[in-house]
Amino acid sequence: MEDRESRNEDNSQKEFADDYEWMETEEVEESTSDPFGLHLNEKLNHIFGGKIVRKDLTKKIKEGANVPVYVLEYLLGMYCATTEEEAIAEGVKNVKKILAENFVRPDEAQKIISKLRERGTYTVIDKVSVKLNYKEDRYEAEFSNLGIKSVPISEQYPTKFERLLSGGIWCIVQLEYFYDEGDKTRVPFIISKLTPIQMPNLDMGEVVEGRRRFSKEEWIDVMLRSIGMEPSRFSLRVKMLLLARMIPLVENNFNLCELGPRGTGKSHVYKEISPNSILVSGGQTTVANLFYNMSSKTVGLVGMWDCVAFDEVAGITFKDKDGIQIMKDYMASGSFSRGKEEKNASASMVFVGNINQSVDVLLKTSHLFDPFPDAMAYDSAFFDRMHCYIPGWEIPKYRPDFFTNEYGFITDYLSEFLRELRKTSYSDALDQYFKLGNNLNQRDVIAVRKMVSGLIKLIYPHGVFGKEEVEEILRFALESRRRVKEQLKKIGGMEFYDVNFSYIDNLDFSEEYVPVPEQGGGKLIPEGLHKPGQVYTVGRGKSGMLGVFKLETEMVTGSGKFERTGIGSDREAKEALDTAYRYLKANGKNISGTISTTSKDYLMHLQDLNGIGITSQLSLAAYIGLCSAALNKPVIGSLAVLGNLSISGSVIKVEDLANNLQVCLDSGAKKILIPMSSAMDMPSVPPELMSRFSLIFYQTPEDAVFKALGVE
Repeated sequence: MEDRESRNEDNSQKEFADDYEWMETEEVEESTSDPFGLHLNEKLNHIFGGKIVRKDLTKKIKEGANVPVYVLEYLLGMYCATTEEEAIAEGVKNVKKILAENFVRPDEAQKIISKLRERGTYTVIDKVSVKLNYKEDRYEAEFSNLGIKSVPISEQYPTKFERLLSGGIWCIVQLEYFYDEGDKTRVPFIISKLTPIQMPNLDMGEVVEGRRRFSKEEWIDVMLRSIGMEPSRFSLRVKMLLLARMIPLVENNFNLCELGPRGTGKSHVYKEISPNSILVSGGQTTVANLFYNMSSKTVGLVGMWDCVAFDEVAGITFKDKDGIQIMKDYMASGSFSRGKEEKNASASMVFVGNINQSVDVLLKTSHLFDPFPDAMAYDSAFFDRMHCYIPGWEIPKYRPDFFTNEYGFITDYLSEFLRELRKTSYSDALDQYFKLGNNLNQRDVIAVRKMVSGLIKLIYPHGVFGKEEVEEILRFALESRRRVKEQLKKIGGMEFYDVNFSYIDNLDFSEEYVPVPEQGGGKLIPEGLHKPGQVYTVGRGKSGMLGVFKLETEMVTGSGKFERTGIGSDREAKEALDTAYRYLKANGKNISGTISTTSKDYLMHLQDLNGIGITSQLSLAAYIGLCSAALNKPVIGSLAVLGNLSISGSVIKVEDLANNLQVCLDSGAKKILIPMSSAMDMPSVPPELMSRFSLIFYQTPEDAVFKALGVE
């Protein structure tokens, strides 16, 4: 009985080995049927027969096997490339059997090694990495799950498949076992055949011609189903965000960032879908590993992979002091210098991580790059290299029904034609119809062009698209880059003031501005008249950031008391408000004889609208608020008050005027009350920014009150 079972297992091994040899040479005949009008699944089968798989099969088997999707679908493509239910059922049975017998689970490694010793030969599926043992001048392989290393391997494999030398790739390997009594130091494992889990060949013409038979909507759905998603559960907006995750796989040297809540599949594409990308978990790496190892003279991950993704950006650390600087150079130019040489590489860089608080809170208290480590969090030069920021908070958390049960491309086929698309570029596609606005600098233009090129390759790989299609993609690209620029403005100030991205139609020269949704339409300084005593001012908070502060003042019958709330125990803010009240007591009659500080009480509340910490630059705005409440007269609408008041009653000019005005613009102010002493700083303000306001100059505190209240 045992001999019979052993023979059956040996036969299964032989059949599997024969099958994967067949996969290297067999051509699948392309259907010539016209699929127009057919259901999408049938259409796919007609046009891409043999290149598709039912994704629920992947899902069902994946749940019980900790194996990358592209490995699993390689096998499903061998045994389940059909629409016949009986054949699919038999194929699934074979795949499960192969995974049970050949896929190496770490806890069963010794069991498989034992079988290899007993039989003399065994076919395994494992992740294999190779390194050069330069002391003995030979290449040696290490099997990740099997746990064996220093296995001699022919130099033809690392020469042909360079990624074996950097991180390793999943392979089907025929192993032999030979123990040499005469040389007990010799490793007894022999690699007789190694085949990477990837398509043996790709006809790009087949992809191009096949795409012509699908509408835009159908093709987007096919692409999303190919990565396991069910497009019918998502809006067009979310579909575009999911597609944007794939741009680094089709575009060379594309730098992408996605931060958002947990459970939205941020790293899924880079870990599971493509054998051409690698996910650096935890974020810790070295310059030698990522770029170039000077001792072994070998290029690192960026030279071996199409895409290098960093999971959990908060943990990104380099053991080398110059690591971040080298990364910045590479992200900007696609090259890096090590030793005497400059090396070029085309790998895209992806940074994914979690945002642990709501976007609204993060926008008010910090910036959207805040989850990055301290070494990067306020490095504007590093973030300026980001071509795209995907708003991960807009992608819903994955539920079971978000994963498709329909047909999509075998992920290996998908990844291969995505890789082939890296050789083409559509970065000039927008020039036929549009020009970019003058607020985009050179880095902005490069980022937008790369994004447009990447999305066109994903949606229109056949190169057929018109003005409307380009405009839709261009708006998305401008928004994605502007999201980066908006955060740079918060980090780096006026150096990045030009965030109003636009594009101009070549025909009618109309200019369209593209907003960023999370910046919102709810302005901090609303239009229209406010209640008497309500004033808005801009100041620098305890965090060092500029923000908007709202002062609300009420006057009631009393005995001359002044109460302050909203400032906590901040001594400087308390002194600033007290300065305003003392000045009112001493000079209120200069405003109006009806103002009383003996028979009235004043209650003032301060609100930090951006959550940046209380400011001490409050005295002039507080003085205007006190007068407004005392006279029961509101300040003019959409007004922001700049400037400060000293203890002696002198007006203090605005420090960092340009940045203060930029905050006023972002907050919705249309009129700015500004001290005359700040006029000398006007040349530092960009003309485009200056033109957005009605500037109202004042010379004295009394002049400021009259102009704020609209009194001539």
